[in-house]
Amino acid sequence: MSKKLYVGNLSWTSTEAEVRTAFEAFGEVTSVKLVEDRETGRPRGFGFVEMDDAGAREAIAALDGKEFGGRNLKVNEAKPREERPRW
Repeated sequence: MSKKLYVGNLSWTSTEAEVRTAFEAFGEVTSVKLVEDRETGRPRGFGFVEMDDAGAREAIAALDGKEFGGRNLKVNEAKPREERPRW
């Protein structure tokens, strides 16, 4: 079973390939998605990594608070997105 991880406080210059490489040290990475602003296309400084269960636990323990690209990462299990009313 795979888990989806939230990865926050990424530098705006971080790439999906760099994030994938960092997380592959702990297990098989299924997907990496860095979130971009819809209007400008600029990175928003966070993203999601989907990987195997055991590797996800190891990655959280090893990478949460660690320096990556000049910033300290925030890594935890992603929470389901809340439904927001559309105006």
